[in-house]
Amino acid sequence: MTWFRLTGPNPTIPSDYTEAAPSGCTGTNKICAVQANSDSDNKPEITDALKDEMILALHNRSASANVQLKS
Repeated sequence: MTWFRLTGPNPTIPSDYTEAAPSGCTGTNKICAVQANSDSDNKPEITDALKDEMILALHNRSASANVQLKS
């Protein structure tokens, strides 16, 4: 799996990510980066399980194994 940094406004759209390490991700209020398998366009495969993990991370205001948050 690869880390992808959110570079666009919508964390559920793969094209809004760039392959990059989640360095500098700190805080608790917004998605900063996700770890996922790459699709054919080298963008993250945003599965239902990853979406659920993103929702839980935001709800709990705490990063998870595959989701990093920023303030």
